[in-house]
Amino acid sequence: MKNLWVAAAGIAALLGSAVPVLAHHSFAAQYDANKPVEMKGTVTQVDWTNPHARFYIDVKDDKGTVTNWNFELASPNVLARNGWKRNTLKIGDAIAVTGYLARVEPTSGPKMAIASGVTASDGRKLFASSTQDLGR
Repeated sequence: MKNLWVAAAGIAALLGSAVPVLAHHSFAAQYDANKPVEMKGTVTQVDWTNPHARFYIDVKDDKGTVTNWNFELASPNVLARNGWKRNTLKIGDAIAVTGYLARVEPTSGPKMAIASGVTASDGRKLFASSTQDLGR
């Protein structure tokens, strides 16, 4: 009976440890390395949450139409190790972003991308995503 409990505990531990790995997406599954983007916009929202922080910016096109874009960042833990704080980006900040488009249909789906770099309005270059997050 003891061996049965040990085996069951071992199987439960193995399955439980696999969940985080399965939950994390790969860069190539969600983003397209062949579709780099550069945008300037105004921060409208910042979500400092796991597994990835996010920010949203309003981007105005050549015709004056404003579109809200959702950018994924590294995890809050990685960002903090690289000097970010919860208030590094504030609502109303004008920023420039480089990154890669998500594999959703941009004309009908949400406007999403992963940020590889962020430039603050004062010219500071901010780390945005780890090389692992960018599929490198």
